[in-house]
Amino acid sequence: MKLIIAEKPSLARNIAGALGANMRREGYLEGNGYLVTWAFGHLFSLADIEEYQPGREDGRWSMENIPCFPGEFRFRLRQTDDKKPDAGVARQFGIIEALCNREDVEAIVNAGDADREGEIIVRLCISHALHEKKPLYRLWLPDQTPETVRAAAEDMHPESEYENLASEGFARTYIDWLYGVNLTRYATLKTGSLLRVGRVIVPIVKAIYDRDKAIEHFVPQTYYSIASRAETKGEVVELNSKLRFPKEQAARAEKAAAFYNSIGATVSSVKNKKDSLAPGKLFSLTKLQNLLGKKYKMSMQESLDIVQKLYEDGYLTYPRTNSEYLATAEKGKIKDILKNIEKLGYPVTFKDGKTIFDDSKIESHSALTPTYRIPQKDKLTEKEQLVYSTVLRRFVAVFCAEPCVCVRSEIKINVDKWEEFTLRGTVILEKGWTKYEEASVKDKVLPELKKGDVVNVDFKPVEKQTTPPRHYTIETLNNYLKNPFKDDKAAAAETGKEVDAGIPEDDAEDYRAIFEGLELGTEATRTGIIDNARKSEYIKLEKDVYKLLPGGAFLIESIMRLGISMDKYKTSELGRALKKVYRGEMSVEESVKQAEREIAAVFEKTPMPPEKDTDIGLFGEAVGTCPLCGGEVRRTTFGYGCREYKEKGCRFSVNMVICGRVISPSNMRLLLETGRSAKIEGFISKAGKPFDAALRIEGERVVFDFANQGRQ
Repeated sequence: MKLIIAEKPSLARNIAGALGANMRREGYLEGNGYLVTWAFGHLFSLADIEEYQPGREDGRWSMENIPCFPGEFRFRLRQTDDKKPDAGVARQFGIIEALCNREDVEAIVNAGDADREGEIIVRLCISHALHEKKPLYRLWLPDQTPETVRAAAEDMHPESEYENLASEGFARTYIDWLYGVNLTRYATLKTGSLLRVGRVIVPIVKAIYDRDKAIEHFVPQTYYSIASRAETKGEVVELNSKLRFPKEQAARAEKAAAFYNSIGATVSSVKNKKDSLAPGKLFSLTKLQNLLGKKYKMSMQESLDIVQKLYEDGYLTYPRTNSEYLATAEKGKIKDILKNIEKLGYPVTFKDGKTIFDDSKIESHSALTPTYRIPQKDKLTEKEQLVYSTVLRRFVAVFCAEPCVCVRSEIKINVDKWEEFTLRGTVILEKGWTKYEEASVKDKVLPELKKGDVVNVDFKPVEKQTTPPRHYTIETLNNYLKNPFKDDKAAAAETGKEVDAGIPEDDAEDYRAIFEGLELGTEATRTGIIDNARKSEYIKLEKDVYKLLPGGAFLIESIMRLGISMDKYKTSELGRALKKVYRGEMSVEESVKQAEREIAAVFEKTPMPPEKDTDIGLFGEAVGTCPLCGGEVRRTTFGYGCREYKEKGCRFSVNMVICGRVISPSNMRLLLETGRSAKIEGFISKAGKPFDAALRIEGERVVFDFANQGRQ
């Protein structure tokens, strides 16, 4: 007997059905020499800090047992939200354990999802269940059709061949635990609010924070340009100069327009080239989510859920892929899929070439495509049909037998030697693949001009305003997270520049970033992390636009005050380390030690003199006696306040941040003890100028004190 352990019940049913294991048992299926059982996703989770370093007796979080760096990480069966044993999880693991140790089970097969997370989910089940050593194999499924399952079962490789993938999965799990558990507790205890500080969630929220703050603080600048819209041969020829003049130089813009008009314009070259318009590349998960978000306002979580369902039903290939290319070994499979699609009436043919098949741009999984199975429309919901047809139409476009024929035109017009204007247009002559998928270029007809023709001009000053950056959309945020260090076409779109469509995009830089680990999150995790940020009320999604919420601003500003560096640079450093683990260039232990050093640095604060002290202290920390009622003053979420507010109505309070400067507990103690703090450095005035001052209590108020600036 071979025991196959699937990641979830749906996959187990598909595997069992394909292999003829159709006899139902308690918690597994049997038949044809196979036992097929399942996990419920993660059956195991890492132990909490208290299992390594005991904390408070009442179970509340404490600074006493953090940071926690376990010498050896421990896993335990997943518990319920209230930390009690999960009966369903325990029952299913008991079944797995019994099956693993049956005498007639000669080999055990890991059938987790075909990624690093699926790899370790089933590995953990086997390592905790198996009492004696048995041969271990891996069932790697790019899709869940019966044909693929049977072929994969005939070509299973030893589990040992996936050691590097498992190592990366475990390293990622350990590092995310170290960051999430230690820094979430630290930030929460410091601020008094639950702050989810994760390796990926923080830079995602930070990106939206930075963009929204840039929009909020944007001050539009008025400037002048010059433009001409005059008719030549019955067509308006629009010429927009690149010249820019500040608002106060309107007269110069007038002179420039008059100068250009006096010189006139002439056509210097005309090019008309018959060409074929290339379709888009096959979909990665990110690119599919981009399109669905932009066109149908579908959130990333909704689109992922639908794609996952279509995958589990055997209609689409594995969804969590970061590639838009197919493996060369898949050419035979693609030919078979095309035969099925041709039966639907689509004019498709097999095509080869580096724009479709490129092993160098595949990390683990090929692009998302349809499978052999073609769903009947009445079997899918409206949204499932929409998502499936989107993937199908792109596949048809890529392999369409009918090319899209167009004429690309380019006219260059010169105002003598001073400036050259380029007009471009594309006219589609034969629709080809655009009959099945909308092209990203619209027909743009240019006037019929030839070299040497004089173009009528009427340049005039045009008043314009600089525009703020745009809020992140599903598409632009995804593009940023995929390669946060690239100024790509998305950046051009942000400024409203026209991008020449139909020209193949050089994506080498994107794939280099993916393989080096520079992306923020992965295709497998990014959607869930963004959804967690929404559920935590750090960000919101309006149609397909992300915006910052007050909770997100509080998160980012709090961790900045706490000196927690979780920007794209830090996250990418750890991402690179994880890729080194995957390539066998770094051990799991070395990557974990790198994370531990970064976390330890947050806790190792060098004491500062009062004038430079920016520590925010601990939430609830006592800092002195109230000057108004004699009650106790404590650190609150946003500052310091008297505890007698409810009982006596005492309203004494001091903001934690005054003119951009944190007021530390040490300065607050001095202020309450003597009526005056030390001179504090680094205040910022409303005009944006830095200044130093002490704080002084004046009745119910705290005011700046500029006297005796020499006192420290």
